[in-house]
This record gives sequence, structure tokens and C-alpha cells, in this order.
Amino acid sequence: MAGTVMTESGVRQVQRRTVTLLSVAQVFAGIGTGATVSIGSILAVELSGSTAWAGSVATVMTLGAALAALPLASLADRRGRRIGQVTGLSAALLGTVLMVLAVVSGQFILLVLGAAGIGVGTAASLQARFAAVDLADAEHRGRALSAVVWAVTVGAVAGPNLVQPGAVVGQALGLPPIAGPFVISAAGLLVATVLLFAGLRPDPLLLARELVAQQEAGQPPVTLQAPPAQARSGGSLVRGMRAIRQSRAAWLALAAVVGAHAVMVGVMSMTPLHLQELVAGPGHAGHAATGDVLVIIGFTISLHIAGMFALSPVMGWLTDKAGRTETIMIGFATLIAAVAVAGFGQASTAAVAVGLVLLGVGWSASTISGSTLLAESVGQESRVMVQGVSDMLMGAAGAVGGATSGLVLSGAGYLGLNLVGAVVGAAVLAAASVTLLAQRRKSVPG
Repeated sequence: MAGTVMTESGVRQVQRRTVTLLSVAQVFAGIGTGATVSIGSILAVELSGSTAWAGSVATVMTLGAALAALPLASLADRRGRRIGQVTGLSAALLGTVLMVLAVVSGQFILLVLGAAGIGVGTAASLQARFAAVDLADAEHRGRALSAVVWAVTVGAVAGPNLVQPGAVVGQALGLPPIAGPFVISAAGLLVATVLLFAGLRPDPLLLARELVAQQEAGQPPVTLQAPPAQARSGGSLVRGMRAIRQSRAAWLALAAVVGAHAVMVGVMSMTPLHLQELVAGPGHAGHAATGDVLVIIGFTISLHIAGMFALSPVMGWLTDKAGRTETIMIGFATLIAAVAVAGFGQASTAAVAVGLVLLGVGWSASTISGSTLLAESVGQESRVMVQGVSDMLMGAAGAVGGATSGLVLSGAGYLGLNLVGAVVGAAVLAAASVTLLAQRRKSVPG
């Protein structure tokens, strides 16, 4: 494509194609994460022999996403979004293979390594939402970002419900039934990887930089060629944090995405164990789950994931129309309502399911509005690294939430776990309220 002149309408066409391709790839990639979240904690207990390791899969997944966020962002910064996406999804594909081997061999360490690989894929999927806004205009950033987030719905909701179809696949391949869902996940990730490798051309990030370079030079036409390498001072983390420190809006955006993820992962990762004990009776958590219990858990988690992604277009529209800060506040108010319903209704599977749906909706509103605010709060030259820092801290918060949730569950019960989430949510809601009041005072004359 080097040397080809692109018009403004051509850029819009590339943007539409980019969002469509990213969305289709997210459908297939989402299957892997959904299956792992649904049965990961149960597999961890069965393979390790201890409930103390119940949160290990969620922890390692989120930790893997956190550790991979900056390297993947650096790779995208140097080589473009396509290479970053393909690298992350390839790691996730390897992770699903390790999950199958873990079930077959009974080796807990393979389960942990597999979760880490899937976590890297999660980091890539998170960064796909930013790829959707590389070429988007300011008035439609929220909707472009939410379109890619919404696309995860199909795959992610299907993932937790692959237990029974996966069992058929596993038996057909001579594998343990519980390994079957990961075989289906691997197929989905393979399709997503091939789609992005072959189709994400021209690269939206490289094209966006070329557009900026052309505009600064006063040249209306756009030439599709990678811009020359720019000198950058400091490492990835240093550059990202330096840019965030210079913007109050970026700080709020960071608090929103990190806080929402910590609350969501902490509560969600322990809900399967709570449901197992609730349905099977006290003392059965950690034992091999029956088919009926797995179906209830899978259905509940799929509803939660639907809450996370199904209303994404609405959250994107709300972000563009109501405002970034206002939507962050709506998101955290919903998160607080979610943990109240799930916590105080802990004796009812229906109440827990409703709480998990609200938890997903609150996460969606907070993450989409926070991510949109973050993307426009810093300059083009540091945007990718700021996004990497955000995803790194988001993953780290999720890892801490997953690691400590088991301890909180053991010591304070499911209600106590939800109350901790309410405290975190209230803190971010208060910060957003102060920021909004300051913005409105500033806009009032005199």
C-alpha cells in the first residue's frame, strides 16, 4: 500500500472495516476467556487438592494480562496494532492447549501456565477497544470503542455454556469431558488470530499517525506508509505515567477502569464456589461439581458476561451524549447496587444472578466511559503507552482482587466480600463526583 493516496472517505472506510474486523475477531476470542472463568476455580481446587488455590486461575489470568499489557502496548507502538493483537491471541491459543494438557495429566502447574497464556490474550482483547478509536472522530469515540467491546458478547456468553457441548467434543477426541470446552476455545482463538493477521491492513494506529503527520505538514492527502521512527525518552511505564500525571482527567479515567475491574474480578471469581456450596450444600465447595451445579454456574456467569458486554453500545452512546464523567458515576452507582443485591441476597441463586448481571453492567459503563476519557486525555505521541499502563494496572487490580477474594470469602463470607467491593466503588464514585462538581464550577461564569 506504500505510496497510495487515501482520501477522507477512504479513511472512514478503513475505520469501518477495522471496527468490523476487530468485532468479528472478538466474537471468537471471547470464547476462551468465558470457559476459563466459568470452570477455572473448580479445576484449580480439584487439581491442587485445596480450596486455598480456588482463586489462582482468576489471579494468574489477570496477572498475566497485567504483565503483558505494557509489552503488547510497546509492540503495538513499534509495529502497529496488528502485530500486537496477533501476538497476544497466539499466547492465548497456547494457553488453551496447556489447559487441556493440565486436565489430561492432572498437573496443577500446567493449569496455571495455561491461565497465564489466556491472560495475555485478555490483554490483547482489551487493547482491541483502543484500536477501534485510533481513526475515530471525537464525537463517535465512545460508540466505536463500545462496538468492539460489545462483540465479545457472543463468544463470552457462549464460553461458560460450553460445558455440556464440550463434554461431547472431549469424549469424541478421547479426552476427559471437562477438557472439551478448552478444545472449542482453541478453535475460536485460532480463527481470531488468522482473521487479524490477514485482515487488519492498513494498520489503524500507523495510519492514524500518518494522518497526524500529514496534517501537521499541511498536506491534505494521506499516504499509506509507516511514519519514521520517533525518538522517545524513558521506558514504557515512565512515559505512560508521565503523561497521566499531567492530566487530571486521565487520573480519573485510570481510577475508573482499575477500580471497576478490581470489584468485578473479586466478586465474580468467587461466585462459582459460593453457588456450588449454595446448591450442593455446605461442605461441598471444592469437591467435584455435579452436572447440575455446573449448569447453574455456567448460566449465572454467562448472564454476568452478558451484562458486561451486551449493553456496550448503550454505554458508548451514553458516554458520547451524557458525558464521560457522568457515565463513570452511573457505572459505579450500578456496581454498588450490584454488590448490595448479591451480598444481601446471598442465600438465593436468583438474587446472586441479578447481582452478577448488575455487576457486569456497572463494569461496562465504567470501563467504556473511563477508556474513552483516557484515550482523549493525552496526546497522540503517548496515547498507546498510556493505554498500556492503564491495562497493566487494571490487570494488577484484578489479580489482587482474585488473590484476596478467596481469603475474604473464607474470613468474612460472601456478604463480606461484596461489602469490600462496595467500599472500593464508593471511593471512586466520590472522586468522580468531586471532579464533576469542579468541572461545573469552572463552567459557571464569574
